[in-house]
Amino acid sequence: MKLLTFAVIMIVSIGIVLGIAALFGMAVHKGYEYNHTVDPLPEDKDAVQPAKKADTR
Repeated sequence: MKLLTFAVIMIVSIGIVLGIAALFGMAVHKGYEYNHTVDPLPEDKDAVQPAKKADTR
């Protein structure tokens, strides 16, 4: 009877470990599928003109 109980506990434990590993693998896969986007920089019309010096009176 003890051997049967040990076998059932081992099968359940291995199932839990495999389930957690599968969930981890799916999360990593989903993370690698994510496409990051970057907004374009706004056009700064003042950037082409030289910077004005501060008024030093």
